[in-house]
Amino acid sequence: MPELPEVEVVRLGLEAHVVGSRIDSVDVLHPRAVRRHFAGQRDLVAQLRGRRIASAERRGKYLWLPLDPGDMAIVVHLGMSGQMLVQPPTVPDEKHLRIRAHLDSGADLRFVDQRTFGGWAVAPLEVVDGTEVPEPVAHIARDPVDPLFDAEKVVEVLRGKHTEIKRALLDQTVVSGVGNIYADEALWRAKIHGNRIADTLTRPALRRLLTSAHAVMGEALAQGGTSFDALYVNVNGESGYFDRSLDAYGQEGRPCSRCGAPIRREKFMNRSSYSCPKCQPRPRNTR
Repeated sequence: MPELPEVEVVRLGLEAHVVGSRIDSVDVLHPRAVRRHFAGQRDLVAQLRGRRIASAERRGKYLWLPLDPGDMAIVVHLGMSGQMLVQPPTVPDEKHLRIRAHLDSGADLRFVDQRTFGGWAVAPLEVVDGTEVPEPVAHIARDPVDPLFDAEKVVEVLRGKHTEIKRALLDQTVVSGVGNIYADEALWRAKIHGNRIADTLTRPALRRLLTSAHAVMGEALAQGGTSFDALYVNVNGESGYFDRSLDAYGQEGRPCSRCGAPIRREKFMNRSSYSCPKCQPRPRNTR
């Protein structure tokens, strides 16, 4: 699933290519792509027709396009395989095209989703903690690259969590944008095993972890995000290259680039965790 850097790459592309454009018409080609818009497909189309895309915004993994006029936004759920592509209308429809918006610029904004877990919805904007966000995103915490991210506040929240630090790091209401890939990378950089209990970690260790999360996601963003297959692309259909720079995630059996010990893979929350057995020793009360 795309994480903060991958979603930010998409946001930047939308900012460059569709902001300021008017939506002339919308074609919904699969009902599941608008299932989160509870008023139905016809209402979504009616709300979008004639509106301009005012900006492209993101918080963590969540992406939205505020509309003008009004106080509404297109909330984009990328799901497991969603893509936002900007295409000339002469380009043939993609095999898994779900929504097509015709823009007055002459381009199409297309939502392509092979697995149909994602979709669009139109939702009202509201002010939360001084920032305007769509109602479905109101409960999501700020992410580490947000200029208003308060690391000390998050440290105190983590200090109150009696749960594995990786589980807490994945909690989007605590800190957003971090998924399995960047959690493992941040934990590796901070030399912390993901099964360590959050409230047993010192404040300096937690600060180091958040700094590592900020750094690794910034580096990934500079390389266009992490792409393991053709589903993770920007608005031009191009993949990122940060998978070539990963130190822990997906590196099972390869030598740790810091100490040389083979990276191990362990089960965690129905997924895999990757860590260095030497740099990130397991807590004593776990196997």
